[in-house]
Amino acid sequence: MNCSISGEVPEDPVVSKKSGLLFEKRLIERHISDYGKCPITGEPLTADDIIPVKTGKIVKPRPVQAASIPGMLGMFQIEWDGLMLSNFALEQQLHTARQELSHALYQHDAACRVIARLKKERDEARGLLAQAERQIPMAATTAVGTTTVSNGKRAAEDEDTGPDGKKIRPGISHSVIETLTECNAGLSQQRKKRQIPATLAPVDALARYTQLNSFPLHKTNKPGILSLDIHYAKDIIATGGVDSNAVVFDRPSGQIISTLSGHSKRVTSVKFAAEGELVVSGSADKTVRVWQSSENGNYDCRHVLKDHTAEVQAVTVHATNNYFVTASLDSTWCFYDLASGLCLTQVADASESEGYTSAAFHPDGLILGTGTSGSLVKIWDVKSQANVAKFDGHVGSVTAISFSENGYFLATAAHDGVKLWDLRKLKNFRTFAPYDENTPTQSVEFDHSGSYLALGGSDIRVYQVASVKADWNHIKTFPDLSGTGKATCLKFGPDATYIAVGSMDRNLRIFGLPGEDQMEG
Repeated sequence: MNCSISGEVPEDPVVSKKSGLLFEKRLIERHISDYGKCPITGEPLTADDIIPVKTGKIVKPRPVQAASIPGMLGMFQIEWDGLMLSNFALEQQLHTARQELSHALYQHDAACRVIARLKKERDEARGLLAQAERQIPMAATTAVGTTTVSNGKRAAEDEDTGPDGKKIRPGISHSVIETLTECNAGLSQQRKKRQIPATLAPVDALARYTQLNSFPLHKTNKPGILSLDIHYAKDIIATGGVDSNAVVFDRPSGQIISTLSGHSKRVTSVKFAAEGELVVSGSADKTVRVWQSSENGNYDCRHVLKDHTAEVQAVTVHATNNYFVTASLDSTWCFYDLASGLCLTQVADASESEGYTSAAFHPDGLILGTGTSGSLVKIWDVKSQANVAKFDGHVGSVTAISFSENGYFLATAAHDGVKLWDLRKLKNFRTFAPYDENTPTQSVEFDHSGSYLALGGSDIRVYQVASVKADWNHIKTFPDLSGTGKATCLKFGPDATYIAVGSMDRNLRIFGLPGEDQMEG
C-alpha cells in the first residue's frame, strides 16, 4: 500500500479512523497541524483520529529505471534537463530584476537632481528675501542733508539736471576742502616723524613665508576674487568676487562674518571705511554700494549709488574716512560724501576718451591717482579737480595703483609689468617686467610702512623698498597655487606679518611664517 499523499510506500504508516486511508505519519501530522482536515476527503481530522499500523521493516523497492545502465542514464538525462530549465528560469528572473533595479536607480537619480534644483532655488529665494528684509528698514530712514534714501537707493527725483541732461552736483564745498587740508597737514607732520615700527616683519621672515591657509569664500560656479582690503585693527578681510558677492572674513578665526549680496555682476573693488563699520563696493553692474555693520554682525546695504554709466572699476577711501572716490570705464571719477552717499562732484577729462581702470588716494589725501584703459596714469589735485600730471610708458590697461607711505613713491601695474614713479620729479625711476608679453601684471601694493612692495601676475613677488638709485632687493617669489595663473589682488597684513592673495579661483590664500598661525589660534 502506498501513502495517499506522496504515493510512496510509507516508512511509518498510519490509518485514518474516519476514511480508512493510509498515510505517512510525518506528512499527515504536518497537514493536520496546518489545515485540521483530511487532505483527500476534506473532512475535519485531528491527531487522535489516526491509528499507527504495525508492520515489519519495509525495504523500498528499487525503481525499474535504476535496474539497468540505460535506465540510469535516462534518469540522469531527465534530471539534467530539469536542472537546465530551472537555471534558465533563474537567469530570466535575474535579468528582469536587473532591469527593474536599473529603472529604479534612474528614477532615484532623476529625483535627486530635481531635489538639488529645488534646494538651490529655495536657497536663492531665501537669499533674496533676506536681502530684501535687510533693505526694508532703510526705507524708513531719512538721509542726511538733501539726500533721501529709499530701499538703499538715493531718490532720483531729488537730483536736479542741467540743460544738457547731466546731473548738477553740489561740488566740493569750502568746508570740505578745509577738512581735507587739515587732514593733509596733520598726516604730513606725522610722516616727517615717521619711523619704521619695531613690530614690522623683517626681511628674513618674509623670505621664509609660505602658504598657511586657503579659504573658499566665493561660489564654485563663478570662481574668482577680483579685489580685497584688510582692516588692520580688527584683522578682518573684505573680498569682491566674480560671483557678484562681497565677503567680510575674520582671519584669526577663519570664519565668514557676512556675505554682502546685492550686486548683479562681478564686484571689482572693495574698501573698508569708518573703522571697519562700513564697506564700499564697486561693481560691473555700474553701481556702488555702501554697506553698514549691524548688531548681529551682518553688513546691510545702506546706499546704492547709480552715478556712473559704465562699469565701476575702483573705489578708494579718503584718509578722513568721511569721503571716497569711485572710478569708472565711463571716463569719470566721482567724489562722494560717505555718510549721505551724495556725489559732490563727477569729474570727466574732456581730453581723453579712455575709461578709468584703477584709482587710489595719496596717503595725505589731497592727491588722487588714476589709471586708464589707455595706459596712462593721471594725477589729480582733489581740491580743484585738476589733472596736474600724466605718466605714460605703460602697455595695456593700468590694472593697479599704489602710493607708498613715504609720500613720494608711486607704483603702477599694467600688461607690461610694474613701473615706479618719483612724485618729486614726476619721473619713472624703475621698472619690473617679471613676465612675458602674454602675461599681464594684475596687482601691485606697498605695505603700510612703505618698506615692502608686492606684485602679482602668474605668481607673487615681494621686493624690499630702497631709494631711487639703490637696487630693490627681490625677497621671494610665491607660486600661484590656484592653478589659474592670475593673482588678481594682494595686500600686506598688519606689520607685513602675512600677505593675503586673491586669484581667479574661489579661495583667499594667506602666506606667512609657518607656526605663526597656530600660535595665534
